[in-house]
Amino acid sequence: MAQTASTMLPLGTLAPDFSLPEPATGKTVSLADFQDAPVLLVMVICNHCPFVKHIRQGLTQFARDYQVKGLATVAFSANDVANYPDDSPARMAEEASRFGYSFPYLYDESQRVAKAYHAACTPDFFLFDADRKLVYRGQFDGSRPGNQIPVTGADLRAAVDAVLASQSVSADQKPSIGCNIKWKVGAEPDYDPSR
Repeated sequence: MAQTASTMLPLGTLAPDFSLPEPATGKTVSLADFQDAPVLLVMVICNHCPFVKHIRQGLTQFARDYQVKGLATVAFSANDVANYPDDSPARMAEEASRFGYSFPYLYDESQRVAKAYHAACTPDFFLFDADRKLVYRGQFDGSRPGNQIPVTGADLRAAVDAVLASQSVSADQKPSIGCNIKWKVGAEPDYDPSR
């Protein structure tokens, strides 16, 4: 199983804008839809990645736990569906329904949003404060398929707790590890997603 790490976008980066379709509802969801949220989590996930499957239930519970505390959560998939049909919009809608996603799961067909976030892997996490400045990017927790560490979301939970308490998020942030984003031929990013 190949492993790719987060690019670790610089802290303080403003949340790149997006406006993407949600296959489950047919609606378009944009960054502006979350303007009143005190904290925003943007996740890059997909259906078929074993790293995402490994944390999926914990991630679903995490989103539910923090939604009531004010966290807005949105996810998108940017994989090339021509070569990875399990990540197609229809399958995304099935995935959201089957696992009870309480957050929008959007489709980045052009892969422009993934590039704007310097996304490299699935899962990849980007946490923004009320000013939409990046305060955390990194792993959900230390659990990986096969390493026997429980899925708790400890790293991301600590970061969200800090933002909600108006405290600084620790700068000691470990990259997320996962499958590389499946870029379309000729559409590979100009940043190095393998660093």
